[in-house]
Amino acid sequence: MIAKDKLAIDGGTPVITDPIPYGVSGPSIIDEEEVEAASKVLLSQNLFRYDSDSECHQFEKEAAEFLGVGYTLMLTSGTSALICAMKGVGLGPGDEAIVSGYTYIATPAAIIATGAVPVIAEIDDSLGMDPVDVEHKITPHTKAIVVTHMRGVPARLDEILAIAKRHKLKVVEDCCQCVGGQYKGESVGTKSDAAAWSLNYFKTISTGEGGMAYTNDRDVYERILYSSDPGLPMWNVDLARRDHAQGQFYDVEYQLESFPGETYRASEISGAVGRVQLGKLQKVLDHQRTLKKAFMSELDEARSYKLQYVDDAEGDTGVSAGVIVQDEALAKGFAHALKAEGVDVGAIFNSGIPDRHIYSAWESIMNKRSHHPSGYPWKDPSYKGDVEYSKDMCPNTLDILGRTLLFNFHMNMTEEQAKLMARALNKVDASLGN
Repeated sequence: MIAKDKLAIDGGTPVITDPIPYGVSGPSIIDEEEVEAASKVLLSQNLFRYDSDSECHQFEKEAAEFLGVGYTLMLTSGTSALICAMKGVGLGPGDEAIVSGYTYIATPAAIIATGAVPVIAEIDDSLGMDPVDVEHKITPHTKAIVVTHMRGVPARLDEILAIAKRHKLKVVEDCCQCVGGQYKGESVGTKSDAAAWSLNYFKTISTGEGGMAYTNDRDVYERILYSSDPGLPMWNVDLARRDHAQGQFYDVEYQLESFPGETYRASEISGAVGRVQLGKLQKVLDHQRTLKKAFMSELDEARSYKLQYVDDAEGDTGVSAGVIVQDEALAKGFAHALKAEGVDVGAIFNSGIPDRHIYSAWESIMNKRSHHPSGYPWKDPSYKGDVEYSKDMCPNTLDILGRTLLFNFHMNMTEEQAKLMARALNKVDASLGN
């Protein structure tokens, strides 16, 4: 081995000597435009969203146009957007919903919030839901499949939709980590019954906290509206009902019977900031995708790893690249060596902040903890299933994620830094690989 290829952990020169800056794309692009938009709302003193010219309403119209979808509703968080989307498709007590073993706990928590029971499915080398295991997890109680597009990479959506169609199940897409992503030429979330965005601090675009539910089904949208505001049935319907295609409020009666929901109304400040961020979304996507392509183009032929399977590379938002190493011990060695070369990678075993998107970290769900002594929703009298959880219940998921290293890309990073990350991986693979 020549001197320049000697690993930094063995006394060699690191590939990256100037630290790569930290960054989260949405917050990293905040400038005077967001400050001015928020200040304008505050100074106007018009802080309530129910107005045809409200910032939230304008955000919804602009987001609907971006997505090519019929109906959108801005909400307080990605979690509340998921809850409303799930209630929108009729998920509730007695039902089961299949969820990926690799997603943030908010996804199964939203299922529980509807009164339904989450059933956890394995992932495959896409790091998304394994369609084969999804079909195995279907029971007479299954009402919906909740698909998460993890870390900006679209899941195997066509296969999931085909399964749902065969079994007459609803599909809700969790697009919280894939804002702006596409699948086979259409925005993620638009092929299913309902979907959700997150706009929190760590997302592609951000309002600090915030979310959006969306659908092409008017009845689902109406249920989303009821789920988002318990006061809607008492007020004039034209305060809530809007047709994005026309950009005007409906002046018609609701088609469905009303029901009381929770208050998930978004702030006008969030709406104003969201509009500015939405206008920058394509810029973020272009940059992230450029970084990921630069990283991928610089990679040598792999010796001891394979790349995460991506079902639609063009629709990938470019926020991350997954590398699946041959075994967990080698993955730990790779992570240790990469850190010395100047690259911090995300992994299940990292000290400090390990990857907590894995089902085994959902302690409250693993132990079926409830806010109520009745054990709701698992012991709800209407639930006739027998779902059980354990930390080793999805061995394929644990195996794959135990060998996965995630390289992250964001707006504060340059193409050259992305290439340097790839060179560091090449160097470590050449030294440690088989």
